[in-house]
Amino acid sequence: MPADLPSVAVIRRGFGVLRMGAREQWRVFTIAVVGSALYGTMTVGSAYVIGDVVGRVVLPAVRSGHTTGGALAAAAAAIAGVALLKATGITFRRIFAGVTQYRLQATYRRRVTRQYLRLPIAWHQGHPTGELLSNANSDVESMWYPMAPLPFACGVTFMIAITSAALLLTDPVLAVVGFVVFPLVGIGSFVMSRRMSDRVAAAQQLRGDASGVAHESFDGALVVKALGREAEETERFARKAEDLRDALIGVGRVQGAFEAFVQAVPNLGIVVVLWVGSMRIASGAIDAGTLVRVAYLFSILAMPLDAIGYVLGQLPRAVVGWDRVRRVLSADGRLPHGSHRHGGAAEPAQIALQQVRFSYGVGDVLRDVTFDVPSGRTVAVVGVTGAGKSTLVNLVVRLVDPADGEVTLDAADLRDLAAGELSRHVAVVPQQTFLFDDTVRGNVTLGADLPDEEVWSALGLAQADRFVRALPAGLDTPVGERGTSLSGGQRQRIALARALVRRPRLLVLDDATSSVDPAVEAAILRGLRDKSLGCTVLVVAYRRATIALADEVVLLEAGEVLARGTHAELVGRVPAYRRIVQAYADAEAERRREQAEVVA
Repeated sequence: MPADLPSVAVIRRGFGVLRMGAREQWRVFTIAVVGSALYGTMTVGSAYVIGDVVGRVVLPAVRSGHTTGGALAAAAAAIAGVALLKATGITFRRIFAGVTQYRLQATYRRRVTRQYLRLPIAWHQGHPTGELLSNANSDVESMWYPMAPLPFACGVTFMIAITSAALLLTDPVLAVVGFVVFPLVGIGSFVMSRRMSDRVAAAQQLRGDASGVAHESFDGALVVKALGREAEETERFARKAEDLRDALIGVGRVQGAFEAFVQAVPNLGIVVVLWVGSMRIASGAIDAGTLVRVAYLFSILAMPLDAIGYVLGQLPRAVVGWDRVRRVLSADGRLPHGSHRHGGAAEPAQIALQQVRFSYGVGDVLRDVTFDVPSGRTVAVVGVTGAGKSTLVNLVVRLVDPADGEVTLDAADLRDLAAGELSRHVAVVPQQTFLFDDTVRGNVTLGADLPDEEVWSALGLAQADRFVRALPAGLDTPVGERGTSLSGGQRQRIALARALVRRPRLLVLDDATSSVDPAVEAAILRGLRDKSLGCTVLVVAYRRATIALADEVVLLEAGEVLARGTHAELVGRVPAYRRIVQAYADAEAERRREQAEVVA
C-alpha cells in the first residue's frame, strides 16, 4: 500500500467535514467566499496596476527627470481604488468566515448537549465526565476550527487561477520556473497530515483525561481536603497536564515545521524567478516592468499557498474532532417514546412492576421483580447495599428500561408514554442531592413560572420554610455551587420541595431524607400522607421510624423481592428483615453517640 494513502484519506475526510459545514451555513459561507474572491481579484489587479505605474509613470519620470500632476493623480487613484476594493473583500471575508465558524460551533455544542439529555443514565455511566466535557467543547472547537480560514482558501484558489493565467500571458518561461512551488507544497501537506493524525487524536484524548481528573478533584473537594490528599491530587492532575502539554508540543512542532515550509517555498520560488528574470532582461527578452509584474505576482502566490497550507494543516484536527463528536451524535442508547397520554388525571398514580429483570452487563441486578404501589399508598423499599434499590428507582422514573418485563403507570407501560408525559406525573428526589448555583427560588422552580405561594407551600411540606425564611434574602438567597452554603439536611429538603412544587401524582424518594433529623423526617412523611396532596409515595428507606410510617414494605435481597408486608408483619416473620432494620438502627445510634461526643 502506498505510504501516502493515510494522508489522502485524512485530507478527503477532512474536506468532507468542511463541506458538511459549508452546506449547513451556506449563506454566510458564500458571502465570505465572495469577499475572499474579491480580495484575491483585486490583489492580482494591484499587480497590474503597480506594473503599469512602474512602466508608464515611474520609469519615464526617472528617465526624463519630471512627470505631470495628472499622471501622478491617475496612478494614485488606481492604487487607492484597488486598495478600497481589497479592504471591502477583507472585511466581508473575515466577518462572515467568523460567523460561519462560531455558528457551527454553537450548533454542534447544542446538538451534543441535547444528545446527552436524550441518552439514558446507563450510557452516561460508561463515559467519564471529562470526556463528555471534551466532546461538547474542545472536540467541537477542533472540528470547526478550519472553517474560519476555509473561505479565504476557497477565494484565493480563484486568485491562483487568475495569477497563473496572468503569469503565463506575461512571460511563460518565468511562469514555468515559478510553478515548481505547487507540487512541493502538495508533497509537504501529505507528509504533514500523515504525521499529525495520531498526534492530534492522542492530544484530544488527553484533553478529556485531564478534564476528568480536574472534575473529580473539584467534585470531591471536601473529601480531598478532609483527608489531607491535596498533594496527591495535585500530583495526579500534574501528570495528566504534563502528558497533555507534551502531546500538544508534539502537534505544534509538526504544524510549525509545515507552516515554515509553506511560507519558505514560495519565497524561494521568487528568488529563482528574479535570478532567471534578470538574465532575461539582460538578453532583451523582457523589460524591467515585466519582471516587476511577474515577481509581484509570485509574491501574491505565497499568500494563497499559505492559506491553503494552513487549512490542510488543520484537517487532521477537524477529522479527529468529528470522529469524537460523531460517536456521541450516533449513539443509539436513547429511550424511545410512544404516544400514550394520561390526560388531566388528578388522583394519585398507581405504579407496578411485572417480572422485571435488569443488568448492567456483568450480571442481573434485578431478577423477576414483581410488586405494585396502589394509588395513594406509601410503599417503602428496604434492602442491604447492592440489593438493587437505586436501580429499581431508575426503572420507575424511566432513566433506564428493563431487559425483560414491564413497568407500568396507571396500567400503561412507561415505554408507551409520550415524550414528557412521565415527568408530568412523576417526580424523583435522588440519593445524591444536587443544587444549582442559584437562589432558593431558582432551585425549587428550575425556571418554571410558579407563584411564590406554591413555592412556600412546597417548602412547608418539605419542612424547609422555617430555615428559608431565616435566610438573609429568603427565596432570593443564593445557595452557592452545589448548595455549599446549606447543610446536608437543608439541601435535601430544598430538593424535596423542588419535586413537590410540581404536584406529582407519584413521588419517588431514593433515601432522600437520610441527612434530615429523624423528627423532621417523620413530619415530612406525615405531610406526604396527607390525602389532599394527592400523591402516591415510593420511598427507599433505612430508618425504622421511616419504614414504620409506610403502608407496606418490600424487602429486596440480591435483586429479588424476598418479602412484602407491613413493617410489623415482616419483623415478626422475616429474620433477614429484622437483621437489616436492627443493623441500620444500631448504625444510627452509633452515629448519634459520635456526634454527641464531638459536641461535648
